[in-house]
Amino acid sequence: MAKAVLEALQQKFPEAVRDLYTHRGDDVAFVEARGLVEVCNFLKFDPSTDLKLMLSVTGVDYLGESPRFECVYHFTSMTHHHRVRLRVKAPDDADPRVPSVAGIWRTANWWERHVFDLYGIRFDGHPDLRRLYMPESFVGHPLRKDYPMKGRQPLIPERDFRDVIRGPGPQPREQGRTFPGRSPILPPASPAKP
Repeated sequence: MAKAVLEALQQKFPEAVRDLYTHRGDDVAFVEARGLVEVCNFLKFDPSTDLKLMLSVTGVDYLGESPRFECVYHFTSMTHHHRVRLRVKAPDDADPRVPSVAGIWRTANWWERHVFDLYGIRFDGHPDLRRLYMPESFVGHPLRKDYPMKGRQPLIPERDFRDVIRGPGPQPREQGRTFPGRSPILPPASPAKP
């Protein structure tokens, strides 16, 4: 049934919906970024589609390809029991931007902040686009494929405090030292005297 929804989408928005495919039961449409809001309005409010539940929005980084970034939207209909996935390429690799759909689905507010924080994709028209997980002083976006795997953020000074278990830094284990949750090894009990 979702395949019929995608075909209706392609007929109604021929300039915005570029390609349709089905893979392992998932019905997917590629949508141009400039037509995303119109397509989403149709998907949510048209009685034949009735995709009122947005499951998620996520980002994808295709490092080395152009365009590099993509947003993927997952929707489901509770009345018609079909699912649709939309894939939207962010046209500019240097400053990836996609229109916001937070005005259509309220849950998109958090999902778009998630994608912005971790991938750096900006959502035009978002009411409160700011970091969700990382502190505001964090440099970069940790799920981008060019983010260094061993990168450190020296923006916040590390505090020197004594670790409850080991002390400040790696140390060799001490003999007879007890650890939380473990009982110390006791010497064998001497036999009871009569």
